[in-house]
Amino acid sequence: MPRKSVLAVGAATAVVLPVLFASPAFSHGYTISPPSRSYLCGTEQVPDCDQVEWDPDGIEGPKGFPAGGPPDGQICGAADDRWTPLDDQRGGTGWPTTKVTSGQKLDIVWQFTARHSTTSFRYFLTKDGWDPTQPLTRQALDLTPFLRQNYRGALPANPTTHSGTLPQRHGHHMLLSVWDIADTGNAFYQCADLDFG
Repeated sequence: MPRKSVLAVGAATAVVLPVLFASPAFSHGYTISPPSRSYLCGTEQVPDCDQVEWDPDGIEGPKGFPAGGPPDGQICGAADDRWTPLDDQRGGTGWPTTKVTSGQKLDIVWQFTARHSTTSFRYFLTKDGWDPTQPLTRQALDLTPFLRQNYRGALPANPTTHSGTLPQRHGHHMLLSVWDIADTGNAFYQCADLDFG
């Protein structure tokens, strides 16, 4: 092969490989039921979501929640500037809610664009009396998950459904879903808005 051709192939490889490995298609998943904020942005049911609109399944940040992970006020966006629209409470009424009732069995459905070796899925709810006009904090959440599914490194099915009984709540609440990855230092964070009536 002529020297110029070898150099051209090498240059193309140097450009393409980093782009491939940075591509959002290699990583992710989101909750489609109840619909998460990122899913609502990705399906254009909610406007003004910036990058979330074309990468709704990439809400990935440091794992270890609640002791570690994203800081308060940046939980829904996984402490990544690309996902900050998800932390915006939009006045407390700007996100569509899913109607639920206390004591109801709730099916939480994940859709994956790429599956990962998984430690667990954990599901947290805000406490009665939290302020839905303020970004999500640990103080606003019941830090004991109402539902946890352990995977011990297994790959989840696609899609995956977890079912749990909702505890007693009133009014607007947030469901925080955390998908803990087994073989990286990250987790995926999904926030969904619920209306307990």
